[in-house]
Amino acid sequence: MKLDLHNKKFRPLVNDTNGEVSGETLFHYQQLGNLVFAEYEGGSIVKGHIAGKIIDDLYLEFVYQHINTGGNIMTGKCRSYPETGENGKLLLKEYWQWTCGDHSKGESIIIEI
Repeated sequence: MKLDLHNKKFRPLVNDTNGEVSGETLFHYQQLGNLVFAEYEGGSIVKGHIAGKIIDDLYLEFVYQHINTGGNIMTGKCRSYPETGENGKLLLKEYWQWTCGDHSKGESIIIEI
């Protein structure tokens, strides 16, 4: 699948309990060639940014940083695999790890809206 994330918006469907995004978090992606950027906010996230790249049209690799409502700066890295959901919407299955705090790992799924 040729991955096109330009100007697409996503909301989380599922997130592990050690993550900070919720159903209130909105991601807005932009794409330039294989480079991907996003902003996200909502729920416990005041403002966040993603910078990454698409690898061989198979997956997305990125780093993220955000400020949460507690005033903490949080950072991490993620590998995200695209799938088409039953409703035809794009799903991103994400495998992430904090690069701050406890350095724990988690999984999440976000869906195109």
